Amino acid sequence: MTHEEVKALVEEMGLPYAYDHFAEGESPDPPFICFLYPNAENFSADNLVYHHFNRLDIEVYTDYKDPDMEASIEEVLTSHELYYEKSEVWIETEKMYEVLYELTV
Repeated sequence: MTHEEVKALVEEMGLPYAYDHFAEGESPDPPFICFLYPNAENFSADNLVYHHFNRLDIEVYTDYKDPDMEASIEEVLTSHELYYEKSEVWIETEKMYEVLYELTV
């Protein structure tokens, strides 16, 4: 999946988004999405990279738990036949939830 395809996927989720983070002072009110590629998982053969995979993190930030919004995001991922792992954390200092979707693309 190319970076442009990932951007289109995130755009389909219908929330403001940025790669990695929003610039200082430009963060929209929640909910919003940040996405990034924290690492690569390459498959090798004959001491060469045979196939390249990126790990993709889609971080959804909200003021409150919103199961309907999460279901909508998961529908987008499922419609593109993408497998994901999901986790959630409360960020006390920001008073926000972060719902993290981890994928390999």
